[in-house]
Amino acid sequence: MSEQTPMLAGPTMSDEQIRTQVKAIVLDLAPSPDGLHGTETALVQDLGFHSLALMELAFALEDEFDLDPIDEKTARSITTLHAVQEHVLHRIREQAAES
Repeated sequence: MSEQTPMLAGPTMSDEQIRTQVKAIVLDLAPSPDGLHGTETALVQDLGFHSLALMELAFALEDEFDLDPIDEKTARSITTLHAVQEHVLHRIREQAAES
């Protein structure tokens, strides 16, 4: 995981702060972080993620942002850095609305 001090997602974090934190986690766990070229960077093709690394990424995001586990169908549709960021933001908003 990242050497950064963990920040808990919540009302004090802006969308941009969450996106930045997600990007840092993705790059920290990416097998080939030099492949980054913007938010449309592909997790597999550009950053070198394989199935085990993708699972590790999912677990890290679940832990960092206190998210429920992701289902397989949703996981398969998340293929870019932008999609990861949007998924995390969406889940945080859902959890906030439920509480």
